Amino acid sequence: MLPLFDEIAVEIVELLASPVHRYEGRPGDGPRTGGVDELRESIELRAGLGIVGDRYFNQRAHRASSVSLQAAESLEHVAAQLAVPVPSLRQTRRNILLRGVDVDALARRAFSLDSGDGPVRFGDARPCNPCAWMDTAIAPGAFPAFRRRGGLRTGPLDTGVLRLGPATLRIAG
Repeated sequence: MLPLFDEIAVEIVELLASPVHRYEGRPGDGPRTGGVDELRESIELRAGLGIVGDRYFNQRAHRASSVSLQAAESLEHVAAQLAVPVPSLRQTRRNILLRGVDVDALARRAFSLDSGDGPVRFGDARPCNPCAWMDTAIAPGAFPAFRRRGGLRTGPLDTGVLRLGPATLRIAG
């Protein structure tokens, strides 16, 4: 269990902003391919809107869940369980990959991330459940392996920038 109020040194390992949905239709048809490289060295977040340049930015139905986070340790666990290479955000379709914190334990908690440009607060973090696409994108068995390791969906309460590298995660009670 996480403390009610704490600062945790974390690492932002990957950042993804994708202008298109890759996993639409049936998993058997495969993901959409092509387009721009979605991995970024930094992302700009806008309060109440999401990640600039991402498919969920300023989408009314997704404003409170426009940003998704996942733990690198969850990806490593699934990779070891399935004996496959460690997946990236390109496969799980999350936006922020953190190392050093149990991201799934942040559900229903308010927190902020600061990678050096000031804190960006997030609220109402909810579990981001895996889908059947994981079996296609990663390996058969990935869908059940990601249960309780799928990460979180949330929305930014502040405008700011997050960058790859060391960061501070502050958890509020």
